Amino acid sequence: MFRVTVRDHVMVAHSLRGEVFGPAQRLHGATYVVDATFAATSLDADGIVVDMGLATEQLHTLLADLAYRNLDEEEAFAGVNTSTETLAQVVADRLVDRVHQGLLGPGAHGLATITVTLHESHVAWASYERAL
Repeated sequence: MFRVTVRDHVMVAHSLRGEVFGPAQRLHGATYVVDATFAATSLDADGIVVDMGLATEQLHTLLADLAYRNLDEEEAFAGVNTSTETLAQVVADRLVDRVHQGLLGPGAHGLATITVTLHESHVAWASYERAL
């Protein structure tokens, strides 16, 4: 399996429901380093997994829609506990939508999986992987 990873970051505000979250039940800010890993079983005609420039651009554009927002107030997250795992899934799903729209170039249609990892800190992170 071939893999390419691009990285960006996003700053959001949110609160989490459930005793397990302790003080994070209150509104707080979070800054995530976001890695998007694109995997394919073979390389395209240009010898790449995905166009890194387009992948970086689309990840940045997607994250800009979330940046500096209180996710508790966003319609897309109504009734959703915006845990790190859930946010990783949302970003992955939105990247897959962009692949299907052709926004990552024609070579991206050969992708097998996309994995999104949100790093909460240097010691804790969560990932979501999905097939295309």
